[in-house]
Amino acid sequence: MTDQANSAGSWADSAIRVLLADDEQMIRHSVRVILQHAVGIEVVGEAANGAEAVRLAAEHEPDVVLLDVHMPVLDGLAAVEPLVAHDPKPQVVMLTAFDDEENVIRALRAGATGFLLKDEGPQELISAVRAAAAGDAVLSPGVTGSVIRRMLDGGPAGVGAAAPDSRVAGLTDREREVMVMLGEGLSNLEIGTRLGIGGGTVKTHVGSILGKTGCESRVQAALLAHQAGLMS
Repeated sequence: MTDQANSAGSWADSAIRVLLADDEQMIRHSVRVILQHAVGIEVVGEAANGAEAVRLAAEHEPDVVLLDVHMPVLDGLAAVEPLVAHDPKPQVVMLTAFDDEENVIRALRAGATGFLLKDEGPQELISAVRAAAAGDAVLSPGVTGSVIRRMLDGGPAGVGAAAPDSRVAGLTDREREVMVMLGEGLSNLEIGTRLGIGGGTVKTHVGSILGKTGCESRVQAALLAHQAGLMS
């Protein structure tokens, strides 16, 4: 067997399971075609509304859910919380239009991993799915800056009303280091390289940070790092 075949086989053994949720059939079809031609990604289901997405997520246990914001029955915003409450928890990436910042912010506060503009190219879509599956935030660069600024001005990230400094009080020194790097927007690979630790260790630290601070996603943790004064 060739090295290329071996590589493809290793991807297939740990394929990223993706659930698509969009009420427009043509968009679902286009996304499915793109992802089906990407090595190591498997589309396990399609939903035409948020309620169906929640049901199929429980059935198929996807690693990543690509979730449209505007859908009938239950829209994407309302579907985020029940989706991230699943065990195992999928990474939820919102599919949105360029001018939909307010809804993006609501989704990120509810626990979405990030957002992707619907007019991004095929490679950006594939890269976003892989980044989300690896536990990294997915933020389309075209609107990231303004969204993050508005979220920082909009009050505490995550759930609960506790002050930001009290939410980070229980972190270890290493967890604080990692949280600062989340605030800088670094990926797990970049954090591991900077600290000289493996990707699995980084994921463990990130998971511990989310659990201790009450954040649902890396995006919320990154915002909390700024709000708690860890970036100074």
